[in-house]
Formats: sequence, C-alpha cells, structure tokens
Amino acid sequence: MKVTFIKPNMGVVGGRPYLDRGRMEPLTFAVLAGLLPEHIECVLYDDRYERIPYSEPTDLVCINVEIYTARRSYEIADRFRRAGVKVALGGFHVSMIPEEAAQHADTIMIGDAEEAFPEMIADLAIGRLRKEYVGHFPPRLQGLRTRWQIFDNKHYLPLRLTQFSRGCPNNCEFCATGSLYRRTHCCRPVDEVVSELSEQKSPFVFFVDDNITAQPDLAKELFRQLIPLKKRWIGQASLSFTEDHDLMDLMKRSGCAGLVVGFESTDPENLKQMNKNCNMHLDSYAPVIEKIRDIGFQLWAAFLMGYDADDLKSIQRTVQWAVDQKFCFAAFNILSPYPATPLYAEMQAAGRLIYDKWWLDERYHFGDAVFKPAKMTADELTEACFWARRRFNHPVNIIRRVFDFKTNAKDLWSIATYFAYNPLFRRELFKKHGMKLGYQRTPNSDSA
Repeated sequence: MKVTFIKPNMGVVGGRPYLDRGRMEPLTFAVLAGLLPEHIECVLYDDRYERIPYSEPTDLVCINVEIYTARRSYEIADRFRRAGVKVALGGFHVSMIPEEAAQHADTIMIGDAEEAFPEMIADLAIGRLRKEYVGHFPPRLQGLRTRWQIFDNKHYLPLRLTQFSRGCPNNCEFCATGSLYRRTHCCRPVDEVVSELSEQKSPFVFFVDDNITAQPDLAKELFRQLIPLKKRWIGQASLSFTEDHDLMDLMKRSGCAGLVVGFESTDPENLKQMNKNCNMHLDSYAPVIEKIRDIGFQLWAAFLMGYDADDLKSIQRTVQWAVDQKFCFAAFNILSPYPATPLYAEMQAAGRLIYDKWWLDERYHFGDAVFKPAKMTADELTEACFWARRRFNHPVNIIRRVFDFKTNAKDLWSIATYFAYNPLFRRELFKKHGMKLGYQRTPNSDSA
C-alpha cells in the first residue's frame, strides 16, 4: 500500500505559484508516517516548491489543510478525486469546519490523528473507508515515532522540527488552538522526545508547541534531559515563563536560543477584549523583556493589529516600540477571525465580516482586512499592517536592532542567525502581500 502526503502551497503572486524561501519541514507528515507500519510506503510532495505528480499511482492522498491553504488544498483534492484517487483531508481547518472540507474529500480526519489514522488506513486496506474519523480527545501522545526520513532529499531551512506538547491552557478569543483544545495542554513523555532528538544530527531544533512552558514542572524535566544533547533550540511560550527563575535557568542551560512570544498588543483594552489573560496581569512589558534580555534569549514578538482600541496612531506607536526593544524578529499580523472561534462568532453576529468565508472568497488577497475595524476603514487597516511590516524590517531598522549585545549580538552564532533570517523574512513579506489564495486563475496551472 502507498500513502501520498501533500503539503499545499498558499497561492499565486504575479500569476505564478508563490515560492516560499522560508519553508520548514512539515512535521505533521513525519508524525503521521511514523504511525504506520514500515511496509506501507509513504511519500511526501511539497507543493510550496515542487510539482505534484498527479499521475503517480497511490492508494490514498492525505492533505493537511490550514486556513490559508484551504483553497489550494481543495483544488488538489478535487483533481485527484476526478482521477479516481481517494483523498483524506485533515488538520486544524478541517477540525474547525469539517462540513466544508467534507465536500472535497472521500474521508476527513477531525481532531488529533494518533489513534484514528492507523484505523483509517486499515479500513482503506479492506475497502471500508468511512466518511469521517474522529481522534481521541484529549490526544494520547505516548509512543510516537517521528519518521523524519520522509524529508530526505527535500529542501528546507536547516533546523529539525519536533513537538513536546499540544494545546494551551489560555483562552484567547482569536485563537484556533484554544477553541480546538478547549484549554487543555497535553505532553509527550519526556524520555521519548529526548531519545528521538539524541538520534538526530541537526544541532538546531524548533519545538512547534503552541506553549512549551505551559506545564512548568514537565517543561523543567524536558530541559534537564536536553542539557547533555548540547542542542540549540527555539520554541513558543507565553510570557508566564518569566515568573519562574529556575525554569528560565534550565531553558538557558538546555540550549534555548530564542522564543516566539505573543505580545499581541501594548494596549490594556485590546488585551482585555482578546482575553489575553497571561499578559493582562502585567503592569508593563518592560520588566519581563529585561528578564529575557538578561538571560540572552532572542525574541520573535507577535502582534495582532485591528482590535477595537487600535487606530493608525496606535499601530505606529506599537511598531516604534518594537523597534526600540530591538526584537530579533516581529510579526505584525492583521486580525483575521478564524471559523469556530469566539471572535468569528462575535464578528458574524455584529455584521462586521466583509466576507463570510474570507479564506475561500475570490476577492480576498493575503494581508487584507476581512472585517470592519472600529476606528479606521478596512483598507486603512490593511495598509497600516503592511506599513508596520515594512517599517520594522526596513534595512536601517534591521541594522539598528542588531546592536543588543545581550541577545542579537551576544555571540557570532546569534549575529549570524540574525543576518541570515532578517533579510529572508523581509523579502518574503513583500512577496506574500497581496497574494491570491489558490491557483485556479494561473494560466497553464497544473490545478483544475
């Protein structure tokens, strides 16, 4: 039996498929492949940079659907199905809005696949594939085996992706993770994670967890066992980790080089509206940022633009504040309501959505505001967010921000990382802005 995994692209830029130079390994498929017996052949095709061989024989095509790849995912799925190939769709977007995905698939996976995916493949083998499979909740993450070999001869950024935990105990109204996992946080056994990483030659690891320090005691045990491996790692965490000195010390000793942190806003009213509990209790970001600088972690700061207290001036102030903090990287994300989140329901009930299903709407371009903001027009918010990205990543500001000798310039490795990725991210932000999702308008496209 043969299973074909496909990582879909987002869309087209200037009439050509978007080529993502900052792409990372799609970890999901290595985990799924690891759930299957060795005799089942597993192959991966990454639509972000390589052609999909539609005529290659396979028993099942599996596509991981995210909100920005939904349109392209459905194009690929529909083409395979017209050729008589069975298609399974799964991922966050499918779990959040299964009735939409089911129109483009022979079967769908709702929730985490660890126990249900092997069952799906067994049913396929005997010709009894069901229309829907539902993963166990909360997910049971023991005994996983990541089949990283699926990435052999592929072209990705030079870092190994892995996962220690899933979910998040916070309840931010905009967040799909919070809605899907219902404030639960589940961890893999520490020894299994460490054992896998000890077998990997790559010295640089990215933990894709939404909040790796959500359970501090388990996180501490992970970091203790990572110390002998002498890896450098980055991950994602809420600012709550700064309240535990021992945790921060273990993070540093285990090789933490940097963290993605959701600041989201500098305005208390916005934080309250989005229910960002882990930030709301802070009187100021200054003390926690200083703690992080003192221990030497580079920061990727994430912001959400468009909440009701935001206007053009507040966005400008936020960007200047981020530049002044000398963050290594920053993401200025336009607020985009995801289906099945409290934010989406609120926007829909108030009549503030410009498009109902914006991720499928032909009028939508990547970076567009999809709702009516309170203190500016949708077009003004779109342009303000694009300006924020350009401003923070202006060459002058890239040079200015490097001069933090506690973080970005603390050693040659940090400097090299800073200058390797900042120009890359600057190029990608210009390429992605205004992208049309899906391929169907591309002349001579290989899509339907």
